[in-house]
Amino acid sequence: MGRGRTPAALRAGVVALASVMLLGAPGASVASGAPAVSGASAVSPTTGAAEAVSRASGNVGTPKALRAASGAPGAPEGYAFTEGAQRIDGAGSTADAVRLEAGRTYRSTLPASGRIHYRLELDADSNVYVSATAVPPGDGSAAVIDGVKVSVQDADGRSCDVDTATFGAAASPHPVAASAVREISPRKSLCQEAGTYYVTVERADPDGKGASPDTWKLELTTASEPRLERTGVTTAPEEWNSASPQPVTGEAEQRAGGVGFAEATPLGEGVWRDDIRPGRTLFYKVPLDWGRQFHATAELGSSSSGGTGFVPAALDLDLYNPVRGHVADVGIGYDGRQKSGSLPPLPRVAYANRHATGAQVDAMRFAGSYYLVAHLTAEVADDFGDGPVPLTLRVRVSGTAQDGPEYAGESAPADIFAVTAQDREEATRGRSTGGGTAMTALAVGGIGTGSALLVALAVWTAAARRRTVSQDDPGIRSA
Repeated sequence: MGRGRTPAALRAGVVALASVMLLGAPGASVASGAPAVSGASAVSPTTGAAEAVSRASGNVGTPKALRAASGAPGAPEGYAFTEGAQRIDGAGSTADAVRLEAGRTYRSTLPASGRIHYRLELDADSNVYVSATAVPPGDGSAAVIDGVKVSVQDADGRSCDVDTATFGAAASPHPVAASAVREISPRKSLCQEAGTYYVTVERADPDGKGASPDTWKLELTTASEPRLERTGVTTAPEEWNSASPQPVTGEAEQRAGGVGFAEATPLGEGVWRDDIRPGRTLFYKVPLDWGRQFHATAELGSSSSGGTGFVPAALDLDLYNPVRGHVADVGIGYDGRQKSGSLPPLPRVAYANRHATGAQVDAMRFAGSYYLVAHLTAEVADDFGDGPVPLTLRVRVSGTAQDGPEYAGESAPADIFAVTAQDREEATRGRSTGGGTAMTALAVGGIGTGSALLVALAVWTAAARRRTVSQDDPGIRSA
């Protein structure tokens, strides 16, 4: 924050903010033939107001949190990393690997070629999950089967588990996540002992046609699941309702998506509306308790641009489980007319699902927050312009919540495999009540752009006043 800023400068920022808010208000007229902007899709007012406030407080440019929340140009890869995540470097050799602790989130980087390694110290009782979310530059190139590959190996180089996530047919760069596990199971012979294990992360196809030559940003998460108090069912459920339910109907409620797993917007059952721009990725999370069954349909609304053409893989909708393990996905083509697609039928959340041979059933193995991630390929802009496309999500949560298994200890992070009262409240209100970036939570929380910016302005005003006081009195340390 710049030194020597006066209250007059802050008042100027308030005036600028009010002007932009009025222009962006629903139903407000805009002079000079500028396009009218209204509703939650109004990106320009948010960005312009943020810049006005930022300049008034001594910072030039849009604040990072508001840029990311609004999807404004300049948002770093359109992804919000977990606040406070520890920065570490992956090692070229397992001998130099940095230790990952269960329940922690880390930031790292993924080179264009070669493997990087991290270390785990594990007991002989817990299942430990490690996910790698790769964030390539949003304006870069991508190969169809490129993405991120993560594996867990024992001290002898034997594989415990491996998972790969790719960009898919659209070849549009966007955040993708893969998750691998060291699982304690009577059905497995490897990786059952306590000791040192290694996590290896690499590009899926760095030499593919169109593959990005850039270094990617990386977010790593770790989670531990304790053993059960008593041995439970060791076979997968034989029968479950595999019929596709009718999509939820009714009036859509505005619910702006987040820009990362950590900033995912909470959803419950209902019809939810947002706008998504080409090249952008939106994140949502749905609390699913034990015994509950999930279904989702995505719809792209018709284009008002007047453009023509056909994008065969325009929208990619992915479902991830609480440890960012991939569950299912659906792709939707787009020709400017309304199009829809649904995730395949999924079983109810049950501990015994992990004994299934099918990956989709296996992934529905615990309660917690399941993530819906929607990506609109940048190619849509070629035919229909770079303006936002209407996105509607129809989310159904059926079945009766049940008691979960009796674990012998605590998970890390705590409650990751449970649905809490706070989770249910957040799904109803549409915003997180704790953690994450404060301004981002406000911006995506449905309380309105103006309210969010006013709160942000109040914070910056207070900070500026504290700094002014500290300059006047050398005995007071500046904030």
